[in-house]
Amino acid sequence: MATVPTQIRIDTNVKQQATDLFMSLGMDMSSAVNIFLRQCILRGGLPFPVELPKYNQETLGAMAEARRISRDADVKGYTSMEELKAALEADD
Repeated sequence: MATVPTQIRIDTNVKQQATDLFMSLGMDMSSAVNIFLRQCILRGGLPFPVELPKYNQETLGAMAEARRISRDADVKGYTSMEELKAALEADD
């Protein structure tokens, strides 16, 4: 089977995460893209639904709070479960 080189633009972080994932599955980016394209052809479209997520207000609020907390330098962070557990027990 003849192959042709193809160029695509991918966000740097997305490419790295995908490369790491595919390596853990024993394949490279080219193999993964070929699998994706073959599945598109086989199914006559994308092999998964493409839709906007429908989050309720509670979930959207929790996501906004998580973003705020992750960016707040005054919020204490923990590097291990043991450290977090000790902090929770100290609050009692």
